[in-house]
Amino acid sequence: MVNEEGVKRCVRCGESKPYAAFAGKRSNLDGLQRHCRDCASEYHRTRQESLGRKVRPKVDVPEGHKLCLKCGEVKPWSEWHRNATASDGLSTRCKECRAAESRAGHLKRHYGMTEAERDELIASQGGVCCICLAAVPEHVDHCHKTGRVRGVLCFSCNAALGQFKDRPDAIRRAAAYVEGIAWKPTLVAPGVYQLPS
Repeated sequence: MVNEEGVKRCVRCGESKPYAAFAGKRSNLDGLQRHCRDCASEYHRTRQESLGRKVRPKVDVPEGHKLCLKCGEVKPWSEWHRNATASDGLSTRCKECRAAESRAGHLKRHYGMTEAERDELIASQGGVCCICLAAVPEHVDHCHKTGRVRGVLCFSCNAALGQFKDRPDAIRRAAAYVEGIAWKPTLVAPGVYQLPS
């Protein structure tokens, strides 16, 4: 029933609410549902529970915040990516949950491994990079020809292997150079030195 201008009474709860509190229904004379949105939502929730279906718990969310269905935390809108197609203009998962899913998906797509398998590999390495034995391993290293995962390296060691294009001969020459073997003259005979070419 319409009582005063811009206000309608809900037939379920009996409260008078503004038109915005009612969903549209063109077949009704005033173009609005008989039940307010809150009552309609509560009816739907009760009906789904009585049918044995899974229903999301109702959470009071303050203005400017949204509930992440993945982690279950209420976060401010700044913690969400934009999604123009969504009713509220925000993504369904917070930035943190989307990043975690993205990392897990990257591992599965590129290396065929889960995060648990990667963590197990890091543990088998003693929790350090396989090459420098000091830094925290963060990057999965693999053979670019076969795709086989070799280990988990720190950023610097992984980048160094990439710069050497995974060529063992270049890496050996680099090690000899750093050790000073490649540029020092070699004693061939008493008093005779061979200079490096």
